[in-house]
Amino acid sequence: MTYYCNPLDLAYRYQETRFSGMVQGMQLGPARRSVHREAADPSVVRYRGRYFMFVSMSRGFWHSDDLVEWTYQATDKLPAYDYAPDVRVVNGALLISASRKDRACPFFRSEDPLADDFTEVSPGTFAFWDPAVFQDDDGRVFLYWGCDAVLPIYGVELDSELEPMGEPVELIHADVPRRGWERPGENHVVPEPTTELERKIAAFSASGPYLEGAWITKHDGRYYLQYAGPGTQWNTYADGYFVGESPLGPFTYSEHSPFSYKPGGFMTGAGHGSTFQDEHGNWWHAATMRISVNDVFERRVGVFPAGFDEDGVLFCRQEFADYPTAVPQGAVDPRAVTEPPWMLLSYGAPATASSTLSAHDAALATDEDARTWWVADSSEPGEWLQVDLRAATTVAALQVNLADHDLASAAPELAEGADMGHTWRSIHADHDAALVRVEGSVDGVTWIELHDGAAEGADRPHAFIGLEEPLLLRYVRVTSVQVPFGGRFAVSGLRVFGRGNGERPAAVSAAATMVEPRTAAVSWEGVDGAQGYNVRFGNSADKLYRSWMAYGSTSLEIPALNAGVETWVAVDAFNENGVTRGAAFLVDGSVVAELNS
Repeated sequence: MTYYCNPLDLAYRYQETRFSGMVQGMQLGPARRSVHREAADPSVVRYRGRYFMFVSMSRGFWHSDDLVEWTYQATDKLPAYDYAPDVRVVNGALLISASRKDRACPFFRSEDPLADDFTEVSPGTFAFWDPAVFQDDDGRVFLYWGCDAVLPIYGVELDSELEPMGEPVELIHADVPRRGWERPGENHVVPEPTTELERKIAAFSASGPYLEGAWITKHDGRYYLQYAGPGTQWNTYADGYFVGESPLGPFTYSEHSPFSYKPGGFMTGAGHGSTFQDEHGNWWHAATMRISVNDVFERRVGVFPAGFDEDGVLFCRQEFADYPTAVPQGAVDPRAVTEPPWMLLSYGAPATASSTLSAHDAALATDEDARTWWVADSSEPGEWLQVDLRAATTVAALQVNLADHDLASAAPELAEGADMGHTWRSIHADHDAALVRVEGSVDGVTWIELHDGAAEGADRPHAFIGLEEPLLLRYVRVTSVQVPFGGRFAVSGLRVFGRGNGERPAAVSAAATMVEPRTAAVSWEGVDGAQGYNVRFGNSADKLYRSWMAYGSTSLEIPALNAGVETWVAVDAFNENGVTRGAAFLVDGSVVAELNS
């Protein structure tokens, strides 16, 4: 087995954004500048034995032969600032397109992307956003697109010149009264406004969910049209799907939506992605994970095991989607994996640091929230952060997640960029790599080196470090060697994985009721020794494909349900020693009359 950990260990590119404060004619905030990493909207295909991944604002692409080690390759032959690039294999070559709202979107072709042979094969005939190209088994080619709070997802067939054949077909419209997961907001709730700025934001959100990020997969003769909602800045960013018998439908909504959904845990969000197969026939789903602190579009990439069950239901395995994940060397059923290979040892672990900037305490590096971070009180090399696992414990892997703290005050301003309307955006092609040194100790006195970033020299803001052999450690320390742009050392998560010395928690006793047709209220009795809980839910006892990770709580509202559908729930308890699965039960009142439109 080989392993990876979400967010993917990539050299995410730095963006520079200048926010005007205006969105659709509304002043939503003060003008400001931000410098932060970004990658989103991953489009992944397997081509000639390698995986190629194109993401927004990368000025290039990534490639891998094993889904673990990804290599970045820059190119100036593709538009640098066209968002949501799409890549598919069409007629034996890669076909790439991306988003433009004010002019025609071109198409590019490559037979050997590693040789940078991208060539424009069509200037395009119209503007679109969030494109997805699909070639059927009979050679016909189709284009799907859409990214709007009002307009639908469209589709059209393309001719041999990549021009539309006929008029676009409206394929997917929002249906918030029936689909709870399409509701915008954090936990699907936009907070009640108390200020003029919040009222403007609420008014903007009230226009509806953003339906976007189409992707189509053909499986067993049926067409699975996938789409994202309700918005990339929310923890509830997810992918749902429709199923049809032909590429342009008609399509029927799947009540098993959203199939890609990760509202809890260290990294949240799992929307606007792509579904692909590996060399063994295993299915995977790549999607966007959000941070959205420095900027709404501050995002990362996650990859999740996926599949189609015996009834043709598309699903993702995301119960521990930001824990280490194994990449199998043969065909497997991801539903058989009930816990990760290693558990989290560092949640809530005491943390100390060489220095601390006010309001950014060391404890924020072990709170399992990528949106909070410890910051050193200087920008000098050698600043460090240390966690105490409380006892010598078997450590197998680590993940060092770095944050971008106030880099706008340190990074040079760029002249070249693109005006997106409400923001001006550019990409920092050149900057120092983020380098750290990681050490471990049993007694806090004698230390051994676990990772030497300076010797490696690679830019790894979310470095996943697997140890050659598990080690008995109590303390782990990460020290700054180099921070891009000379900024302050900031860590959002120093995460340590392995196995604890004790017992798994006891089974959970849980209950649930319907609050309204799209929302279930789940509660359970806390059990001694539990670190957290996974609430799994679905349309039947054997299809609990969706989940919500909860820390520090014994209750959860799930506002992501489809009205008029049975809901089954199970609550699992977990700690550093493993997972104790809960029994599935039917939520009382979960079969309700459908609402009027």
